[in-house]
Amino acid sequence: MYELPAKVRGFKPYDPITGYYKIRLDANESYVDINDYIEGGVAGVAAKVAYNRYPDAAAAKLCSTIAKSFGLNERYITTGNGSDELISIITSVLLEKGQTVLTSEPDFSMYRFYPSVYELGVESVQKNDVLEINVDELLAKANAINAGMIIFSNPCNPTSTGLCREEVLRIVENAPGLVVVDEAYMDFWDQSILDVAADYDNLIVLKTCSKALGCAAMRIGFAVAGERITDVLRAVKSPYNTDSFSQELATALLSREGIVEELSGLMIESRKELYAEIVKLAEKKSEILKVYPSKTNFVFMKMKDSRSVHKKLLERSIAIRCFDGYLRITAGKAEENEAVIKALEEVLE
Repeated sequence: MYELPAKVRGFKPYDPITGYYKIRLDANESYVDINDYIEGGVAGVAAKVAYNRYPDAAAAKLCSTIAKSFGLNERYITTGNGSDELISIITSVLLEKGQTVLTSEPDFSMYRFYPSVYELGVESVQKNDVLEINVDELLAKANAINAGMIIFSNPCNPTSTGLCREEVLRIVENAPGLVVVDEAYMDFWDQSILDVAADYDNLIVLKTCSKALGCAAMRIGFAVAGERITDVLRAVKSPYNTDSFSQELATALLSREGIVEELSGLMIESRKELYAEIVKLAEKKSEILKVYPSKTNFVFMKMKDSRSVHKKLLERSIAIRCFDGYLRITAGKAEENEAVIKALEEVLE
């Protein structure tokens, strides 16, 4: 009789909020309709795709467009079926069985999930009282355990906090192994290290089109690294890992000059408005213990009873993200922000 490997017994599928809610502010998606930013709209792009042909395995046109949009060299870019696929590939290929991955908690759950699947050790360092990485502590731990990889998001999901460029590079320059910096939310901040990713032989920077660019449905991410790592990533990924439609749509969107700044600017303004209203609310409602300064497109807050508040909002057809002791609210349209603030006023004491 076949037995499941011990490493996967008890695993549960990723469990996002499902069902219909009038307001969805739970997944850090963009509220912008990208149809308005693409010549001919999404339908126009779809009509041009040769669906009977396999995609370009190298995603050459997309890589060239990404390079131009972000000021990079396309030689150092590898596209993926979302950043999640790239995290899986990196973890499974660039580390040996038995090596240890170091995370800084709280952070994106997939950083712990994939190493456990690939029979790697996983250890973590807890963030400090303001939910920021203590770089000295992280490096001390990494060197003590000879970590094969350090991985973290910057700015961080879910905490909305971040490390400045100099501190991130200090980690890269003093780590005993590979460093993976997930900059999924860096379009909302100004401390990116993307421009120097290819200058280090132990660094990979990840980016996504799912957040500021509003393309969560089509799953396009990319990794930037030096030539040695890039060659390996391109060799081990699935041959046609990014489909033709997604390649064409991302290319069409990124071909618009200044699109990243334009769309991220809209989200930043929305987040500033949401943050200001929640700070005002925190002054009146004792159930909100702390509101963290945000460098992302969402607001993160410490609560007395996060699960009760979350449940009450769902009953009002408003979905936000609940963690143990915390709530995370994505910045949405003005009317969505207003609705969630009004609902919080009603349910909070």
